[in-house]
Order: sequence, then C-alpha cells, then structure tokens
Amino acid sequence: MKRGETPRSPPASGPASRAGARPPSPAQGTAAAPKPAPAVQLLTIDEGSAGQRLDNFLLKVLKGVPKTHVYRVIRAGEVRVNKGRAQADTRLELGDVVRVPPVRLPERSTAAQPPVPAREFPVVFEDEHLIAINKPAGVAVHGGSGVSFGVIEQLRQARPQAKFLELVHRLDKETSGLLLIAKKRSALNALQDQFRDRETGKTYAALVWGAWPKGQTVIDVPLLKFVGSDGERWVRAVTSSHDPGAEQAKRSISLVKLAESLPGFSLVDVTIKTGRTHQIRVHLAQAGHAIAGDPKYGDFEANKALARGETVPGLRFDRMFLHARRLRFAHPADGQEIELTAPLPHECESLLTQLRQGQAR
Repeated sequence: MKRGETPRSPPASGPASRAGARPPSPAQGTAAAPKPAPAVQLLTIDEGSAGQRLDNFLLKVLKGVPKTHVYRVIRAGEVRVNKGRAQADTRLELGDVVRVPPVRLPERSTAAQPPVPAREFPVVFEDEHLIAINKPAGVAVHGGSGVSFGVIEQLRQARPQAKFLELVHRLDKETSGLLLIAKKRSALNALQDQFRDRETGKTYAALVWGAWPKGQTVIDVPLLKFVGSDGERWVRAVTSSHDPGAEQAKRSISLVKLAESLPGFSLVDVTIKTGRTHQIRVHLAQAGHAIAGDPKYGDFEANKALARGETVPGLRFDRMFLHARRLRFAHPADGQEIELTAPLPHECESLLTQLRQGQAR
C-alpha cells in the first residue's frame, strides 16, 4: 500500500462480555400481572405484502423471533396459507389468508425509546412505484447494529400515509449518493431481481490516495466477509488459492477508470459488476490506493491530516470520498431504461476545487 498505509485490523482480543441488564423485580407485596397467552393470528395479505415470500413475511410479522424457530413452525405445518400447508419460499398473493401459530415473542425493554425523527431526503426521481434519493454521508440506510434508525425509518415517519416503503439495496453509512426505495412490493421484487442478476449499472466516484494508472483497470479479486473478534463486520481480499478462506470467498469484479489526476490524489470512476459488502473500499485499498477518508480500510494518519486541514491548507475534509453518482436500471412497471445521476456533495466538490487550484499554481 502507498503513503505508509496500515489498514485497520480486527482486535486480537475477544470482545468483552455483554451480559444483559437484569430486569427490575416487581415491588414487594405486589404480584406481576399475568401475561396473556399468545393466540393464533389469521392475517389477510394486502397490497403491501403481495408477492413476498412466506418466510420473509413471517420474519416481519414475528419481529424478534429467531429465524430457526420461524422455519421450524413452517416445516411443522403450523403455518397455513388458505388452510393449506406451505413452503418457506411460497409467494403470497393478494387476499391470501395466512394462519400464524401462537409464538411467544421475546421480552421487550420497558425503557422509553427515543422517537424516530421524520426526515425527507433530496429526491432525484419519484413516481408511484419508486423513489430515488441522494443519500448524504454519515446516515445509515436502516437501523440496527447500534444505530437506532436510518433513512428508511425516517422516511416512513415523514410519509405516514405511504402504505409501503422498502429499501431496494444498501449503501454504507459513510457513502453518499443514489439510493432506491420501492413504494410497491411488485417494484421491490422486480428491482431486486435486477440487482441480483447484475442487470443494473452502478458507478461510484472515489478519490484515492496516490497516482492511479491511466486507462481502465479490471480488479477481479475474491472477497471474504467475516466478523472480527470485536463483533464488527470486516471484508478482506483473497489473492491466493492457498488462502484458508479461498473456498468461502466470493468472486468480485470492479472496473476502475481514472477520471482526473490531482496533486497527491486520483479521482476515479468505479463500476461494480458484483455487489459485495465493502467491495470498492477493499478492492481499492488492496490495489494500494485506499479511498481518502475511509475510516476502516484507509490510511489513518493521512486521513487525520486531511480532517485537520493539514493536507489541503484551509480545508478540512472529514468524511469518506465515495459517492454513488450514477445508476441505470429498467423501470419495474414498463421496462423503460432509467439512468439517474447525483451530483457530488458540496464538501467533495470543495476538496476537488482546492486540489485543482493547487495544481494550477
């Protein structure tokens, strides 16, 4: 790697024990109120759930119930669709009646959860089937893993009248740019099929450290996803067939093209042919040109200097320079090709402007 990069490594020691807090005992002399026994539910499939797989529908209805238990009751025939047994991959249709057996849900914390603040995001495209927004950096796409809420939860709060809003795909919290949200189950299924079958075109703008060679570079390096001892999700490149993780690694392809050479940096366009977790970040770092500001796989000393305004005098840049700038897909209703673009955020444009001015001196 260049510029003395030392990519962050998962901590060697295991994570500290995280025992859950013991729930408070009822006050002395008072008996806890008995909890009602779970009952059978008969749920009619509406427009928002039509087309969904049975297992995914149940996981949404029975939030908090372990997946293994959900699949167990399906296999046991306790879940019925229109009074008949069904498989996990059964596609539900409008008007179907699903029998959900009694399932005791896990205890929920009584601590008050802060309300999700309603928020709209810059809309690039919208019709009755989907929304395309320009997501800002620093905002997660959904809640989980220590994040209370994200884009989808805030958008649902801002649009309480919307019957259906679901993420079509994901972007890392640190990445800005184009994000698709489906407004109908049929649109969600059609668009996710395109992403899965690699029928979409996704191009990202990235500013990397050092001089990227001219022309287009094809990076065809398998990636292995794993959880570090700190509990965080990590990805690493697998460059040898003798690597212990070679069999589990997934083929990953990124096309990188130099867009502009700048003092100490290169602006590149990256088109991904596969959509692996952290694919662009790991591929570029493995090639010796980490993304400027990448907090996980980047050159951390250089990132600190950039954030303090030492690298580019007078300008502090404290985010990762990775932006989903172009997205091409077939419209889920009529198949018409749609190509969307999202301009670079102001802070990214400001950095490029400063670098260009330094180059002109």
